[in-house]
Amino acid sequence: MDETEHTSRRPLDGLLVVAVEQAVAAPLATARLADAGARVIKIERADGDFARGYDTAAGGDSSYFAWANHGKESLAADLKDPGDAALVHRILASADVFVQNLAPGAAARAGFDPAELRAAHPRLITCDISGYGDDDAVRDKKAYDLLVQAESGLVAVSGPPGELGRIGVSVCDIGTGVTAHAAILEALVERSITGRGRGLAVSLFDVAAEWMTVPFAHHAAGTPPTRVGLRHPSIAPYGAFETSDGHLTLISIQNEREWVRLCGDVLERSELATDPRFGDNDRRVDARAALDATLAEIIGRLDRPTFQARLSAASIAFGNVSSLDDLATHAALRRRSVRSSHGEIVSLPAHPVRHVDGLGTVEATRSVPAIDAQGAAIRAEFS
Repeated sequence: MDETEHTSRRPLDGLLVVAVEQAVAAPLATARLADAGARVIKIERADGDFARGYDTAAGGDSSYFAWANHGKESLAADLKDPGDAALVHRILASADVFVQNLAPGAAARAGFDPAELRAAHPRLITCDISGYGDDDAVRDKKAYDLLVQAESGLVAVSGPPGELGRIGVSVCDIGTGVTAHAAILEALVERSITGRGRGLAVSLFDVAAEWMTVPFAHHAAGTPPTRVGLRHPSIAPYGAFETSDGHLTLISIQNEREWVRLCGDVLERSELATDPRFGDNDRRVDARAALDATLAEIIGRLDRPTFQARLSAASIAFGNVSSLDDLATHAALRRRSVRSSHGEIVSLPAHPVRHVDGLGTVEATRSVPAIDAQGAAIRAEFS
C-alpha cells in the first residue's frame, strides 16, 4: 500500500477483506474497514468499477470513487474464468470478511455463494448488499440511490411544500454503507467470542425504510407529515429566518424554557411567550403560519451579527445556512489528503471518527488504486 508517512497501529490491522463491489454502498462499507487498518482487496472487472466513470472531480478520478476506494488494492479478475475464480477462492481462504453487491444471485452463480463460503471457511464473515432484499417480488429491481429515495418515501417528506426533490447527497447509498460497516464490526466482535463467522445482508430499501420510522408512525396515527422546506414538521419554531442583511439563520427551540428566552431575550417581545396561540409546541405547530410570519417580521429588522449574538447569549441553538464555499472555510471542517490514481493530491473531508488518544489515526496520504494496480502482486502472493 502507498503511504507517505508512518501511522500508528489501527484497530483492524491484520484483517483481510475481499470485496466484489461497485458503485457506492459496498465500497463505502469496506472503505471504513480500510480506514481502520484492514487490508481490502477490491475485485473489479477488467474495465473497472463503473463508479470510476461518474465524474473526474477528484484529481481525474470520480469523486465518489476517490472517497470510497482510497487505501484499497485493486485486482482485475473475471469470476467466470476458472483461473481467476480459483485465485479469488485462494484469497478467500485467508480472508476475514467477504463483501459483495452483485446482482441478486450472481455471486452464487459464479461459485461464490456466501453460505457455501462460510461452510468452507467457518471464521469468514460475509455481507451481501442489495437494493431491495431477497423477496421475489422486488429482488431483481435495479436500485440506485435516487430510486430508493423515491420508493422509500424519503422524497415525499423532503423539500419545500408542493415540490419534490432529491436529497442532495446519495443518502441511501451512504446509509447502507455505514449500516453494513456497523454490522460487520458486530460480527467481528461475535467471532472474537465464538470463533465463528456470520452471514449478513443489508439492503438500501431496508435502511431507508427504517430511517422513515418517525414519519411512518405519524402516518399510522393519521397525522402524516408534509413537506415544509427549512422547517421541522413537528417542532416550532425550528426553521430558517432571514435577517436584514439577506442571510438565513436556522433556529431550534426544543422546550418551553427556550421559547421564553427567545421571546424575551432575543426578540425582545416577552408577550409572545404568553400568547395563547403559541402556548406550547403543539399549538405553535398548529399556528405555524402566524408564528413564522410574526418571527420573520421581527427577525427581518435585525442584522445577522446582532441576531446571532443574542441567540448565543440566550443559549438558543442556531446555525447558518451554508453554501459549499462556506463549508470549505468552516472552522469545524477537517480535511485529509488523498492521492488520485493520476497522481494528483486531492483534499477531501476527513474521516469523521477521531482517535483522541492518537492511536489508530490515519494521517498518511493514501492512494486511489488504478484498475488492477496491485493485480500482479496479488496474483504472485496467492499463486
